[in-house]
Amino acid sequence: GFCSLAGFGPFGEHAVNASWIAVQELEKLGLREDVDLHVYEVPVEYQTVQRLIPALWKKHSPQLVVHVGVSGMATTVTLEKCGHNVGYKGLDNCRFCPGSQCCVEGGPECIDSIIDMDTVCKRVSALGLDVAVTISKDAGRYLCDFTYYTSLYQSRGRSAFVHVPPLGKPYSAEQLGRALQAIVEEMLDLLEHSEDKINCQHEH
Repeated sequence: GFCSLAGFGPFGEHAVNASWIAVQELEKLGLREDVDLHVYEVPVEYQTVQRLIPALWKKHSPQLVVHVGVSGMATTVTLEKCGHNVGYKGLDNCRFCPGSQCCVEGGPECIDSIIDMDTVCKRVSALGLDVAVTISKDAGRYLCDFTYYTSLYQSRGRSAFVHVPPLGKPYSAEQLGRALQAIVEEMLDLLEHSEDKINCQHEH
């Protein structure tokens, strides 16, 4: 399988973005052998995201794209269930915000990931890592949410979004990397099993 993992670059008070650090940690740890992992650093810019994500899907058609973002309010590693289309008023690093305040004009208001985040959360929590994992339905209507919706729209739901707290609040880069590794492996596992089921149904 081919898996893309994207963290964000610096913005605002996040001169070092914990999401990109965590993604690089996961790259060091690696995933299981049959997974071809590609990592990207995404600038905190709406227009770049709108260009980059379709290009990424076109180029690799990955099994899964996992976006990772930092949230100053997060104290846990948070699995986002869905992306939202409307309500983007915050200016990005280029002092730009979409005139329509939405991701995809005429697109559905919310798109859910096809990955069952509750199951991922339960499974990862059961591993006894020293990192708390929780679920959220609101990725915050800034670039994280915008990116997630754009990716879900492009991929028909084959995307995931994980929010991490800033480094040291409370987790180290290493802890975040290990948690991401466990999360992505569970996600790929769930995807593969749901696809086996679908393929079985097609054969009969």
